[in-house]
Amino acid sequence: MSIQSIANRREAAERLDLADPAAQRVLPRRKRVEPTIGVGKVYPRAVRGRFRTIKWTALAVFLAIYYLLPWVRWDRGPEAPDQAVLFDFIRQRIFLFGIEIWPQEIYYATGLLILAALALFLATSLFGRVWCGYACPQTVWTDLFMWVERLIEGDRRDRMKLDAQPNGPAKLLKKTGKHAVWLLIAMLTGGAFVMYFNDAPTVVRQLPTLEAGPVTYFFFGLFTLTTYLLAGWARETVCTNMCPWPRIQGGLLDQDSLVVSYRDWRGEPRGPHKRGESWEGRGDCIDCHQCFMVCPTGVDIRKGLQLDCIGCGLCIDACNEVMDKVDRPRFLISWDSARNQALQVQGQAARWRLLRPRTALYGALFLAVALFMTGTFALRSDAGVDVLRDAAPLFVQLSDGSIRNGYSLKIRNTAHETSRFEVSVADLPARYRLIGDKQDRAVAPVVSADPDSVTSVHLFVILPRSAVTGPSMDVDFVLRNVETGEVIEAGSIFRGPSS
Repeated sequence: MSIQSIANRREAAERLDLADPAAQRVLPRRKRVEPTIGVGKVYPRAVRGRFRTIKWTALAVFLAIYYLLPWVRWDRGPEAPDQAVLFDFIRQRIFLFGIEIWPQEIYYATGLLILAALALFLATSLFGRVWCGYACPQTVWTDLFMWVERLIEGDRRDRMKLDAQPNGPAKLLKKTGKHAVWLLIAMLTGGAFVMYFNDAPTVVRQLPTLEAGPVTYFFFGLFTLTTYLLAGWARETVCTNMCPWPRIQGGLLDQDSLVVSYRDWRGEPRGPHKRGESWEGRGDCIDCHQCFMVCPTGVDIRKGLQLDCIGCGLCIDACNEVMDKVDRPRFLISWDSARNQALQVQGQAARWRLLRPRTALYGALFLAVALFMTGTFALRSDAGVDVLRDAAPLFVQLSDGSIRNGYSLKIRNTAHETSRFEVSVADLPARYRLIGDKQDRAVAPVVSADPDSVTSVHLFVILPRSAVTGPSMDVDFVLRNVETGEVIEAGSIFRGPSS
């Protein structure tokens, strides 16, 4: 790295990175200084390897799902939206491919959140912060933004050199170009987000023509801004200072959790190594600092498991590159458990205990919740009813002495065609009258429920005085689907005189 344009070469090297070989060349007579980790701006270096490939694959898959999923169509009939995944606040419905979740079924969403939490607990107890390293949205978008930054400004040394330079046309052009691309990605992210709540083709047409509603523009702007700030500016600060998960994960790890670990029993004592020198009496670590130069949060993994480590494994790829160059075995840094580290120090074989009480508990809870949700969903009906008794009057005593109560029935019909229901009160000699009827009827009335909606029906129930056993008695409403024979029930109370 050339820094001839900077007047004071020694001062410039100190301002850049004392661990870089180029910076060391301008300090030939000074002792090598241990870099300060976690202080100042982090400049991650690009790296190649197995875990970097996994991260690129995860990034491509998750971004493709996020940006393309709103465009997937799903035929639900002529009156229903055809977007596969849609959180429809107008219809008060959540559409997930062939599944429709109504407001009364919000417990399904709660169940999904519980499953996600249990899956995260299980993954963390097995593999540490694997979620943070590969699947967290902050990680995915930060990786994307850092790729753009490298494409425009160059790798670690080039970016450090650029930041150290005084402002000029070339620097301004690169910085402006980088932030313009960042802002474009952020706008695409905000636009994709609002598509999950509106028809995607309609939103694409309305956003640039200012035809979308104020709520749509608000959330479009909100997610554009947060994506730009969090992925472009905050980066590792979100993982280390803003996110609560690093503080929680410590309670989920044990001696058998596989986490990114430095094998100090093999690497120490560390120190520089020249080609041809003997490896006797020293460790494999040559103190090159490449492990933290590639770390997106600036962690020196040789200091042990730390709060800032997101478990991405890029330090493993960087260390493997160095081990190949110095002709030493790979995986000086690797996924390992504390128990295996202790066993290997004693010369014993590694033991992998994936199934243990902690993981068995999380797995069993996950399976139980999943089976319960699957069972309740499979057995759920296309119809439901809520019965609300009229608050006033409490009851009406008719001229023949019989007692009448009024009820409002909210019939939910999730089918995409009209359904007809016979409404009755179980095990009571009741008469019925619907609003609009001229006289009572002894047979159960049949009401129609509109498709894919909630239909309100007001019904009077009349019981003989002899059937009313007190001022308040339980009654069960029974709705039978005339076409399918399916029966749904709902309880309520019937009011009468106290004596």
